[in-house]
Amino acid sequence: MPFPYHEFDLSGIRTYPLKGRASSVRAADFGRAYTPGSGMAGWLQGLPGILAGKDFREVVAAMLDARRRNAGIVWGFGAHVIKTGLSPILIDLMERGFVSALATNGAGLIHDFEVALAGATSEDVERSIGVGEFGMAEETGRLLNQAINEGVASGLGLGQSAGAFLAAHHPQYERLSVAAAAARLGIPLTVHVAIGTDVIHMHPAASGRALGEGSLRDFRYFVSSVAGLEGGVFLNCGSAVVLPEVFLKAVAVARNRGRRLEGLVTVNLDFARLYRPQVNVVQRPTTGVGKGYSLVGHHELMIPLLAAALVEGLEEALG
Repeated sequence: MPFPYHEFDLSGIRTYPLKGRASSVRAADFGRAYTPGSGMAGWLQGLPGILAGKDFREVVAAMLDARRRNAGIVWGFGAHVIKTGLSPILIDLMERGFVSALATNGAGLIHDFEVALAGATSEDVERSIGVGEFGMAEETGRLLNQAINEGVASGLGLGQSAGAFLAAHHPQYERLSVAAAAARLGIPLTVHVAIGTDVIHMHPAASGRALGEGSLRDFRYFVSSVAGLEGGVFLNCGSAVVLPEVFLKAVAVARNRGRRLEGLVTVNLDFARLYRPQVNVVQRPTTGVGKGYSLVGHHELMIPLLAAALVEGLEEALG
């Protein structure tokens, strides 16, 4: 049976005072207009204490605190971080004590290695794949596989192998290489590969034994770094699948051996919010022990902003 057209009587609606309501947005949390000359500190202090503005400031505070307490800051980064020209910024943070260890995927290492050799990377896939040239740069396939094969045979992981090769040969753009900087500064760099996903696997010099052994060795190094993050910070920048999965397994092994990772702060920083980083970095590892953050934005904007805020905060702390 259909209802009739009937206007509901609103005369008895109950109300309450606006100021007595619990509101999620308050004037005290509003942002402030930028004051010319106030620099990065003024910009940071002027952010709204709402949503990402609040999260960004809390991430900066957590990283400054972790550095002060020597609690550990581990950076995971995908290839896009290198391809957007952020190596100098990451290297500067390494030199300033904001990086305790680094982890990347196979593509991240390849782009970093190419930058060190030639000062350039990231080919035009649509053009090169059509003519059978995709991934066939001679030096990339020969030299990086050589570095891996020789390094792993001598007991190194993949990250150590690349860093040692670059340190020994001093290519023209070594100063722009994260792997070379890691070797120079003694900061662990681990590389986590999926066989068949990287262009160097297409070259005859590729060794499945070396890639597998080196990547497994790097996983165990990475577990040691993650196990040391009691009260520390882990950042995943631009890896949608591999590093979130590797990080979750590292957390599982660390906790299996009694490391609770109390106070752990995790940060996923990417230009989109994706499933694996959200659950394997932001949510699951911090449940009941810490806090996870998801910052959405372009790496070429967000990482320089984060780095500037950290450097500004460090300079302020040092007086």
